[in-house]
Amino acid sequence: MTAPLVPGAQLRHGRVSLALSFFVQGAVFALLVTRIPAIQDRYGISDGLLPAFLAAVPVLAGLGSVLTEHLVKHVRPSRVLRWVQPVVCLALLAVGSGNGLAQAAVALGLFGLAVGALDASMNMLGVSLQRAYGRSIMLGFHAAYSLGGIVGASLAWVGAHWQLSLEVLYGPVVAVLVPLAVVAGRWFVDREPASDGVALNGDALGKAVSPVAMRLLLPLCLVMAFAYIGDSTVSNWSAKYLQDVLGSSEQLATVPYNVYMVTTLLGRAVGDLGVRRFGAVAVVRTGTVVAAGGFAVVAVAPGPWAGMAGFTLLGLGLCVIVPQTFAAAGRYAFEKHGAGASDTAVARLNIFNYVGFLIGSPLVGALGDAWSYRGAMLVPMVLVLMTLVYARSFGPPDARYGDVHERPRTADVERGSNGL
Repeated sequence: MTAPLVPGAQLRHGRVSLALSFFVQGAVFALLVTRIPAIQDRYGISDGLLPAFLAAVPVLAGLGSVLTEHLVKHVRPSRVLRWVQPVVCLALLAVGSGNGLAQAAVALGLFGLAVGALDASMNMLGVSLQRAYGRSIMLGFHAAYSLGGIVGASLAWVGAHWQLSLEVLYGPVVAVLVPLAVVAGRWFVDREPASDGVALNGDALGKAVSPVAMRLLLPLCLVMAFAYIGDSTVSNWSAKYLQDVLGSSEQLATVPYNVYMVTTLLGRAVGDLGVRRFGAVAVVRTGTVVAAGGFAVVAVAPGPWAGMAGFTLLGLGLCVIVPQTFAAAGRYAFEKHGAGASDTAVARLNIFNYVGFLIGSPLVGALGDAWSYRGAMLVPMVLVLMTLVYARSFGPPDARYGDVHERPRTADVERGSNGL
């Protein structure tokens, strides 16, 4: 880890503004996915056509991430994020305001492309800001995303409960979130606050960067895909599993995902402290075992309350894996080839977020129909456990990246910053 190269106050402002960006994205995404039935009804999308619409969003998001990989060679990630976050918010409003199937397709397509660019640039900034801080802060950003998801899902519940139209639900929310995103974007910090065209460690924007070979990133890419297979299993199948397999009421079946989101938030809120104290490898291994245990409990649960306990464990376990995977990829690429390579690695890794999302739900559904839903829960369990095989990719086991490990270096920089 390198010492901070920007003044401490600017780092703090950058950290808060980026956390707000993660929060906004979590809220917007939750408002979209939790109101899919209402979107389907508004546009008359058939059950047969709906999977194609839903699959198009992550596919286009993957394309957006690829485009961002090349765009940040010429434009700072902070600028990309400033541009695309309002676009994502406005695309959400367009999804809820259109009248025809073609309009829905265009709005969802724009949403997907912009989300891919947003996810990639947001995590690029998170990785570079963590590098500047010299300690683990990445989980905190993803905690803000989880909090936004809870707020967005709660607003969606209000909309459904009061039977609000999508325009009435999305309009005021977007009217608040767009200005919030624009204001927060003024304080983004990426690389160093030098003149335009200059990046961290003197790498020039537009200069050819030697990216890390994909085969070296492959272990982390697989971990990312496995984590999102687990996550999409919870988001898409927890309600159906509790109601159809464990015999819960329809009302009770809505609880597991909310519990999962809350425990994800709690786990990420304290996760950075765990990384600083025990190291990323230990935290990822622990999270993997806890998540696998959650799937096991769900698979053998005799009733709905035991099933909810399993989904609770899943939230606590899975929540640490994705942020640490981004951090590990960025750190490894930076150490090999510099800041530009770190951005490239994050963009490429981000694609496997959508790969896991695309695979997870159909995989569990197909196995559940052909075999049993209890048995289907064991498949993401095994895939998540594969993270243990690749745990060494998260860095040296003795590296803490925390206060004790980095304090002397950080203190020196803070003293230097006061004289700027």
